Amino acid sequence: MDSLLSLADHGPVIPVIVVEDLAHAVPLAEALVAGGVKVLEVTLRSAAALPAIEAMARAVPEAIVGAGTLRTAADARAARDAGARFAVSPGFTPALSAACREAGLPLLPGVASASEVMAANDHGHRFLKLFPATAVGGVALLKGLAGPFPDIAFCPTGGITPETAPQFLALPNVKVCGGSWLTPKDAMQSGDWSRIRALAQAAAQLRVQSGP
Repeated sequence: MDSLLSLADHGPVIPVIVVEDLAHAVPLAEALVAGGVKVLEVTLRSAAALPAIEAMARAVPEAIVGAGTLRTAADARAARDAGARFAVSPGFTPALSAACREAGLPLLPGVASASEVMAANDHGHRFLKLFPATAVGGVALLKGLAGPFPDIAFCPTGGITPETAPQFLALPNVKVCGGSWLTPKDAMQSGDWSRIRALAQAAAQLRVQSGP
């Protein structure tokens, strides 16, 4: 599971993507990669999600495409078969952890409390998604978790903006954050890939702005 930490080596932000039109998948991935964002989380929140993962993985090999919003073992198998290279879930269950392990799919499980951190850690997870980050305490919660869990790294996701992302990224236990602002729905619907590329370029610089 520790191999998941290498996702943070590719940039400070993982876009949380909802693809509703399969035709958008490849140009979207191309725009994000051109802007310097290579790790892409395509959420299983639409009928186009799995075909989009497959299309992105095939047409944009420099992208590291993962599947988000996994909830069941069936989701894990479907994501793997579509070509996803990692998985993200909104919460944690032992069954989903086992299914992802069986599928050979590294899982970034969601947690929202100290008890959930301990449960995920018991099953071998040391890199966790704090979700929904701002709703459950944001920066203050992450600072609080750093004391009892110095060996746990986090990817906060949920409610984070370009303005607040540097505050999260400045925390020692935050390796990367997730955000939906890189792929605005109106930009995708209108095919404004240059706007998305510009948003990706700005996101790729956030680590520099936030400091070590």
